[in-house]
Amino acid sequence: MSKRPEMIERKMLDRRTVLRGSAAMLGLPLLEAMTPMAKSAFASAEAIQRPVRMACIFVPNGVIMPQWKPIVGPSGQPTDWECSETLQPLAPLKHKLNVISNLTHDNGRGYKDGAGDHARCGATFLTAARPLKTSGNIRLGISVDQVAASQLAGQTRLSSIELGIEGSRNAGSCDSGYSCAYSSNISWRNETQPMPKETVPRLAFERMFGSGDLAERRESNRIRKSVLDVVRGDAQRLMKQLGRTDQRKMDEYFSGVREIEQRIERSEQEDAAALPDIEVPFGRVEAFREHARLMFDLMVLAFQTDTTRVATMMLDNAGGNRRYTEIGVSDGHHGMSHHRDKPELVGNLRKIDRYLVEQYAYFLEKLDATEDAGGSLLDQSMVLYGSGISDGNRHRHEDLPIVLAGGASGQIETGRYLDAGKECPMANLFLTMLDLMGTPAESIGDSSGRLTI
Repeated sequence: MSKRPEMIERKMLDRRTVLRGSAAMLGLPLLEAMTPMAKSAFASAEAIQRPVRMACIFVPNGVIMPQWKPIVGPSGQPTDWECSETLQPLAPLKHKLNVISNLTHDNGRGYKDGAGDHARCGATFLTAARPLKTSGNIRLGISVDQVAASQLAGQTRLSSIELGIEGSRNAGSCDSGYSCAYSSNISWRNETQPMPKETVPRLAFERMFGSGDLAERRESNRIRKSVLDVVRGDAQRLMKQLGRTDQRKMDEYFSGVREIEQRIERSEQEDAAALPDIEVPFGRVEAFREHARLMFDLMVLAFQTDTTRVATMMLDNAGGNRRYTEIGVSDGHHGMSHHRDKPELVGNLRKIDRYLVEQYAYFLEKLDATEDAGGSLLDQSMVLYGSGISDGNRHRHEDLPIVLAGGASGQIETGRYLDAGKECPMANLFLTMLDLMGTPAESIGDSSGRLTI
């Protein structure tokens, strides 16, 4: 008796299989051939490995809190709420996220150190530690992403990736006597070493998928070979081993990689064309949007291929003064954050707040549209979004604007508006996230326990 197609045993592919070329290494999405389901129609879905991913996204200067806070329904239950004006772009995925109120970064407050709230906003965001006020010898603490990355080292090609839109300065003073390192970085390997972030899409792509020695990679760049061209031979051999469903999935994956490469190339060409134009000092219209979305697409690829399970993204440096001219805001973000309740400035800040949430929503939608074991990539992830300041005008570090999206492989109940309790350390959320990643820690920053979510 012949076996049904789903009963035919195939050679199992390792989840860490990569396509290799002389100057590139391309990870693969999760395929049927990588799961027990490919060997038996009766294999348990629970046997499929479901690693949790963590992404942390930072925005500067706080938000206009009245338009940020969700609209609570009459029952007052955690599930009885609607997205506010600022959070409206998240409405289609409301059932897959939690908005959390009353989280605090006490170490962001001035106390005896005085001014410098924006530097402390960036420094504390993922560390919950107090930065040493100095422009010379920096001292802070390890960030939650790096606690996880250090324990996951060796399980993925990269322990973590750090991305951003604005370049870093790790020397000199950027905010009332604080080192620029605090404003430029949210990811810290240890108390004296920030993790440098990549802001150039091409270089971020090469970090994720480049291999071989430096000379080979430079030659590949010089003739602008696609990474798909470099790994073509290995890809063709692999495709012959796959079933039709996996071949279709690989075709879709290759199309996505090629589309990102083409967008990077177009962006580079447009940047070069814009350089002589002194009338465009802040870049092309929608340059920020395209830049941010390219970086988010690279993060999706990194998670999809299990290149890494830990990522951070800074949509601007702490205290960033970007002008969002593409949405009709010509004043600098940081300058406007000291709005003194002037209606015009508050109105423009509300536009910025929502615009940044739109970029976050784009990332979540891409994760949710990407298949993974047991659901979508979003279902298997935790994606933290927010700022280390709530009210930028008054430099408040309590009741921070925080969203945590994703189900962490079924470990988090979503679709809720949660109250963490007055003055709850945000570090308590970090400890819980580390538990859900399978990388627990006894403490981090000013933690006092774990937050139940």
